[in-house]
Amino acid sequence: MKSTQPTPPEQSAPRIAVIGAGPGGLLCARVLQQLGVPVTVYEADASVDARDLGGTLDLHADSGQIALEDAGLTDAFRALARPEGQAMTRMDHHGTVLDRFVPDAADEAAPEIDRGQLRRMIAAHVDPAAVRWGHRLTAAEPVGDGTHRLRFANGTTAVADLVIGADGARSRVRPLVSDATADYSGVSFLDVVYEDADTRHPGIARLVGDGHLFVRDGNGRAIIGQRNSGGHIRAYLAMRTPADWHTAAGIADPSDPAAADAVGRHLLAEYVGWDEQLLPFLTDPDGGYRNRPIHHLPAPHTWQHTPGVTLLGDAAHVMAPFGGHGVNLALLEAAELAHAIVREPTLDAAVRHYEARMTERAAPLAAGANQALAGFFGSAAHAAPDHAEEHRRYQEGAAAYRAQRAADGH
Repeated sequence: MKSTQPTPPEQSAPRIAVIGAGPGGLLCARVLQQLGVPVTVYEADASVDARDLGGTLDLHADSGQIALEDAGLTDAFRALARPEGQAMTRMDHHGTVLDRFVPDAADEAAPEIDRGQLRRMIAAHVDPAAVRWGHRLTAAEPVGDGTHRLRFANGTTAVADLVIGADGARSRVRPLVSDATADYSGVSFLDVVYEDADTRHPGIARLVGDGHLFVRDGNGRAIIGQRNSGGHIRAYLAMRTPADWHTAAGIADPSDPAAADAVGRHLLAEYVGWDEQLLPFLTDPDGGYRNRPIHHLPAPHTWQHTPGVTLLGDAAHVMAPFGGHGVNLALLEAAELAHAIVREPTLDAAVRHYEARMTERAAPLAAGANQALAGFFGSAAHAAPDHAEEHRRYQEGAAAYRAQRAADGH
């Protein structure tokens, strides 16, 4: 923090609390620590590996990769990343291949990394004494001058001069700045996994290949398959459907292992007419089905500046997963916020600077992602993105970002 006049020793370091130890929250802490700024991260999970975080992520050259570079984590990322995972196959529900994208050998515009791997990698480079696992935020109360008192489910409390909400779509920090809530998109995913896929699920492995498989029927049904690390394949069995679809089908909880057979039968009825080679995606997962209804905030999501609090990532602008912007924005926002805290004369100035830039960047991407979700699950013909052109934009955007930063003297 810069200061134009001396401050008392007890006020020399702002009390910064990051709520949420996902990739964005952890990366913000990592960069702040590199810059010599104390920070504490509070996370509801009991540990970094407490739960399955989902599938694979593509980290874009113009955002997520820049943030990891800022954090000194490029080599750690490359040791885990899968450039071959950028491959894409698009099929119709009759099994006809519509197009394929195979990345060039030197293409590193958007390599893949598992969500769990990314979280563990960043966490390993954050001072462990700064992370409070098992701290689920229950309330954040303004106590004056931008300061907030934080209350956690385990009975502990803390006071912070800046609260950074990096706590996802159901953020408990967001209500401090906005009344907006993430609404159901009309689309639900069933998240499934096929372990040791090349040996135990060779048909599925062949269709997914090294990267991703997208199949849609133009009637609100889709299968999105993705290669993960360790020989696993994950798929999202996706439907345009009411949020309570499982209740109407007589299934109390589709994530209950005891309901797996009933869910499989329901899916076979929903995906009637699909090619036989695609049906094992519906019936043969290992470990059952996890229901993931897709929610998103209005785009743009803006709020009146509130002293002592800000948001990043899904807490600020949760959007449909199409385009893969969510984690990339969270990482870049985390790095930019950390740098603003150091460069700007006050915390308030840092937050104002950060929020203006964050909103300008995220708003069009969120609107585009939400529109892409609606189009993919609509009845009209769907134009797949040109992945080669997309990758060129990522690389050009990265060069432009670095050039602008150099021009700004950063």
